[in-house]
Amino acid sequence: MARILLLHSMYGLRPAVHAAADRLRAAGHEVHVPDLYAGRVADTPEDAEAIREELGRDELLRRAVAAAAPHCDQGLVYAGFSLGGALAQNLALADERARGLVLLHGTSDVADDAATEIPVQLHVADPDPYETDDWLNAWYLRMRRAGADVEVHRYRGAGHLYTDPDLPDFDADATERTWRIVLDFLTDLPDDA
Repeated sequence: MARILLLHSMYGLRPAVHAAADRLRAAGHEVHVPDLYAGRVADTPEDAEAIREELGRDELLRRAVAAAAPHCDQGLVYAGFSLGGALAQNLALADERARGLVLLHGTSDVADDAATEIPVQLHVADPDPYETDDWLNAWYLRMRRAGADVEVHRYRGAGHLYTDPDLPDFDADATERTWRIVLDFLTDLPDDA
């Protein structure tokens, strides 16, 4: 069983995030799903961007750290959707007890002094306007240089947030493939020390 902190995208804590958490719980995992937007949810990219900009990167990271704090001594797997993935990556790279990282649709920059040995899975559309080939190649090399064991899974023809059935990007086949691979990844994680 993994203890997972699952962070939502810039759209907020939408039904798709709860459905993902339920899927993970049904597989026997403990899942914590914080609401970084304090109840606000967006239906359009413009509204989502407005909320994200209003809160700002530092405040969102502060909220994510506060959400992780009660659980991080238990060896968390950090996971997130798009913006939530970027936040999850930052948390995982700063947590020496992190057990793994699952990135759905998004990454973040990797500091030159980053060091980790955690297993990492990235699931991303191919192509993805927010995660370009050049960016992903550089990200992969930086994560490997940091010591992470990285797997990248690309889904041709899927839209950016292809796991959310309420958004135009949704791709049912890519979503099912993603969750099968994620569940296998979580099952294969070494037991918590």
